[in-house]
Amino acid sequence: MPTLDTSTEPSGARRVGDLTPDLLLTGEHHLCPGCGEPLALRCLLDTITDLEVTTQTIGVVGIGCYTAFTTSIDVDLVQALHGRAPSVATGIKRMRPDAVVFTLQGDGDMVNEGLQEVLHTAARGEAVTCVLLNNGVFGETGGHMTATTVLGQRTKNTIDGREAEYHGYPILIGDLISRLEGASYVARGSVHNAGAVARTKKMVRRALESQRRGDGFSFVEVLTMCPTGWFIPTGESPEYLHETLGAVHVMGELKVDGRVKTTDELHTENVARQREVEARLAAGGLDG
Repeated sequence: MPTLDTSTEPSGARRVGDLTPDLLLTGEHHLCPGCGEPLALRCLLDTITDLEVTTQTIGVVGIGCYTAFTTSIDVDLVQALHGRAPSVATGIKRMRPDAVVFTLQGDGDMVNEGLQEVLHTAARGEAVTCVLLNNGVFGETGGHMTATTVLGQRTKNTIDGREAEYHGYPILIGDLISRLEGASYVARGSVHNAGAVARTKKMVRRALESQRRGDGFSFVEVLTMCPTGWFIPTGESPEYLHETLGAVHVMGELKVDGRVKTTDELHTENVARQREVEARLAAGGLDG
């Protein structure tokens, strides 16, 4: 994969506006190069701005690499104990039913440390939105396996890849939540390319809109890159995400308006959509 020199502007480039999200106080952070979490955070912040709910929004942040963002986000925030963000969000929403309440958690925080918290919050139909940043590793604590690590994936304590016989199978958290009656909207997106980022932003918007209507619990899982935890070059991490995590935690909307889809159904739909695009391109283009 070719590497682009971004130290200077390419010839012919021109700045068309300030690209920094309104709710981001600084673009500087201490996360590893190639990390996908800043992209996921931008989807969330841009959506809050677009919906004009900044002054109504309260976020609850879990424990992980993303916790570093708490000093750079211009939104009211509460820091939760490891895995307990959904329960804290529940308390906030019940005291402030007018607020737009979200949690920001990693797969280690949500699916390992706090699985019961998010499941019970969804089962109760609490009108909060939980955002999961899923890279399949405990990034902050060294990069070892989490409950979402896929079979064959290398982590600090699965050097030869996760094995079902020894480590068990990955938990597809979106599938579990989508089957709970209290869940109104459940989706799984990614930030591995521009198209995926655009689709993920739409998912975040639909989740927050569902919360504002009082439909119930809403959930967006975002697959993010972690080249450091995956032991791969930074430039290869988007493709690795798509082919490894994305092949198991398949992207798409798992529950909309009461209609539940399985990960297998999403895979079938995605394959059909890709074949349609390829056929249209071969016939002269998407507009042809």
